[in-house]
Amino acid sequence: MDHPAETLNRPYQIQRPAGACAPLIIASPHSGTVYPPDFLRRSRLDLRLLRRSEDAFVDELVADAPALGLPLICARYARAYVDLNRAPDELDPTMFTEPLPAYTRSVTERVAAGLGVVPRVAGVGLDIYHTKLPLGEALARVETVHAPYHAALRQLIEDARRAHGYALLLDCHSMPSAALPKSCGSGSPRPHIILGNRWGESCAPSVLALVRNAMEAEGYCTALNTPYSGGYTTEIYGQPERNVHVVQIEIDRSLYMSELHLTRTAGLATLRRNLARIFQVIRDGLPALNLGAPLRPAAE
Repeated sequence: MDHPAETLNRPYQIQRPAGACAPLIIASPHSGTVYPPDFLRRSRLDLRLLRRSEDAFVDELVADAPALGLPLICARYARAYVDLNRAPDELDPTMFTEPLPAYTRSVTERVAAGLGVVPRVAGVGLDIYHTKLPLGEALARVETVHAPYHAALRQLIEDARRAHGYALLLDCHSMPSAALPKSCGSGSPRPHIILGNRWGESCAPSVLALVRNAMEAEGYCTALNTPYSGGYTTEIYGQPERNVHVVQIEIDRSLYMSELHLTRTAGLATLRRNLARIFQVIRDGLPALNLGAPLRPAAE
């Protein structure tokens, strides 16, 4: 397990099991609550409005992962400061005092919505900043927060591949209840959880079935890819052909918190217990899928 003093100097926190790690990795990239003072001074929004961008308390919901043998990585910095589920080159040209470098991707749906790697808006589309930002500030956030988080996540994935021959990453998020579709099928209640696999690209069908069945066995109604099919993490790491599988999980916030007051409800403890059981079922079910064999060092 990481030393506490070291963790404080990182833009993420990793908690590893005391023993061997399973091939299942849990991530919470949007639950960070660090808002640097310089950022708050530049913001036209108060902290209460900025926090509406958080996947609040998701790190608590998944906190039992290490006790189940699962490595857990959580963001420390707030999503409004830098979004770890966006590409590092997704920058909005309208936000900065200087022109963007040629390598940036400034024409994407996420950038157009104000939700690039350095978001322009928070919550329900409220502009974050009083004025344009120096480009160097945005690039520094990418270098000091986004890049180290993804380097650490890649290492967790590769460690799992070496040890087990495959890896499954569950990228855990929460969503406003208003974003949910009205139902998950004819005569069915609306979903509690949206599973994103980029329309079949980021994981094997057997992996998705295992995850979905585990959740529905706990009584949760699930739906696929609408309105969330997966972001940057699902896109770049989900490579079933390399035996790396990623499923994005979006949880209805009304199950565990007051969306108005940004406070926990009694449902948080229940959901946390249920997620621990779900993770255990997925962990125990993975070997039967025969996804891969441990990687052997090359013979000298």
